[in-house]
Amino acid sequence: AKPEATAEKKIKPLEAHGLKFISFGLFIGDEDPVIWRGPMLGGVLNQFFFDTSWGELDYLLIDLPPGTGDTQLSMVQNTVVDAAVIVSTPQEVAISDTRKGIKMFQQVNIPVVGLVENMSYFCPPDNLDKKYYIFGEGGVRKAASDLNLPFLGEIPFEISLRESADIGKPYMAINDNEPNPVFKAYLNLANHLVESCLLYTSPSPRDGLL
Repeated sequence: AKPEATAEKKIKPLEAHGLKFISFGLFIGDEDPVIWRGPMLGGVLNQFFFDTSWGELDYLLIDLPPGTGDTQLSMVQNTVVDAAVIVSTPQEVAISDTRKGIKMFQQVNIPVVGLVENMSYFCPPDNLDKKYYIFGEGGVRKAASDLNLPFLGEIPFEISLRESADIGKPYMAINDNEPNPVFKAYLNLANHLVESCLLYTSPSPRDGLL
């Protein structure tokens, strides 16, 4: 689907399952690369913030690429950001980049809510109690402890998580997934974030920008 324009000539975000969504990927072909310099990325990011008809939101979450590049700096300079959530896989090579991202947010005085470990382990569909630590065990938890930051939880692998993404139906909207480790992990993470936002939300007209 492609976003449309409102009568006020603002971008109308796509909406499904009660969530509004906008992405660079919606404006290019499926196989087209995004070969843009920093100022172009910053301009599009500002359009997504200020020229998109978001309406009333509970939270605005921004999924950023890894690193400390132009996208992150443009967001920090042009918006009021309440806090950052750091996501990393457990292996040391990933955590090394994660530490740089944390230091960037700290240097620009943006609170870090905590760390999330993605792809923590694999749960085979025939035995969801079994855990295979493909990328190592506990790397992000240890990094959170070393950095004196909260550890917000582990998100494991499940085949059903990949399948739900491929068909465009949120994993959390499928009732059969409720007993599964990923479902419980996402629910626990969401509760942590809601509690944390009460501590970090800034007294600005754009509250709830995560």
